[in-house]
Amino acid sequence: MAEFTMELNDEQKEVRDWLHGFAADVIRPAAAEWDEREETPWPVIQEAAKVGIYSLDFYAQQYFDSTGLGIPMAMEELFWGDAGIALSIVGTGLAAVGVLANGTEEQIGTWVPQMYGDANDVKLAAFCSSEPDAGSDVASMRTRAVYDEAKDEWVINGTKTWATNGGIANVHVVVAVVDPELGSKGHASFIVPPGTPGLSQGQKFKKHGIRASHTAEVILDNVRVPGSCLLGGKEKLDERLARARERAKAGGERVKNAAMATFEASRPAVGAMAVGTARAAYEVALDYAMTREQFGRPIIDNQGVAFQLAEMRTQIDAARLLVWRASWMAVNGKPFTAAEGSMSKLFASETAKKVTAQAIQILGGNGYTREYPVERMHRDSAIYTIFEGTSEIQRLVIARTLSGMPIR
Repeated sequence: MAEFTMELNDEQKEVRDWLHGFAADVIRPAAAEWDEREETPWPVIQEAAKVGIYSLDFYAQQYFDSTGLGIPMAMEELFWGDAGIALSIVGTGLAAVGVLANGTEEQIGTWVPQMYGDANDVKLAAFCSSEPDAGSDVASMRTRAVYDEAKDEWVINGTKTWATNGGIANVHVVVAVVDPELGSKGHASFIVPPGTPGLSQGQKFKKHGIRASHTAEVILDNVRVPGSCLLGGKEKLDERLARARERAKAGGERVKNAAMATFEASRPAVGAMAVGTARAAYEVALDYAMTREQFGRPIIDNQGVAFQLAEMRTQIDAARLLVWRASWMAVNGKPFTAAEGSMSKLFASETAKKVTAQAIQILGGNGYTREYPVERMHRDSAIYTIFEGTSEIQRLVIARTLSGMPIR
């Protein structure tokens, strides 16, 4: 087990500097254009693939970093560049985590490489969990998967929404209900291979922020997938459902479902994304305050501005520490006994919203225009308190974990 440290080693620093250079030289110059176009930035993703950032190898190296800091470090630097473009680059990772968290070794080896493709033929993947009537309330999920034993196939019907890369992905990971009587405990995850009949893109959403990232509905109409596409396999699913039924009869402990396992693994990473956006806005505001003069002196000479910047930096550093702690705990098998993963996501996402708003205030009228990036950063930051569990849900998870009570 790696000791917890706040100091990156030489190899991690080298990777961080490499990612920072890519974010500064490739992502940032393209950010405003793709935000306006509201389209997937394929040229940037392809460039990321060429240099090895958008690849299974790079993602695996960071994911399996024994310190736990590989993924949050990478996320912070890429999202420092631009949240929309960065999400287009890392969005496939959520589907990959879904397979890594729930799949067999064979499934991981078969499907995760197909999610990325290679530098000459870039692919995308999508994780599909949320539904029009089931966002935070996963127990209300309606997408059904029914097993056709005669053909050893699962038949999936339903509509997913808010899916990053939904409909344009090569591989979709879909969470569906297999036992409605068990509520959220009766869910399972499925791979939908490329070109599977019955899967189509529904509405593409025009969003407030992260507009360079494709977000859409995914329609599943009698989608048939082989039995081998059930993540974890049917034997494991049957055992898990049997345990859930027994616990339900006995009124026993809660059982995590497939979607929640994915979200728990990814929440610190989302926190790191928020830290990257907050840090970017803070740096713009600090530079502006140092150079912008009013009444014959830089505006940072005023306590009202200087104290805001001091608070912004303090919150950013605190958020990063919470993210790093949770990431280290996760990779070293430490249980989140106080919902540390949710803590990191909650604090970092709220910090991003606050810091980007303060950055606009420091820049004044300039901050409110698209001539300066803090306006876009503020719009982008709003998503962090919403996706992969709203701030309200994070507080609920933390409160339930601390108290052991079924708080509603």
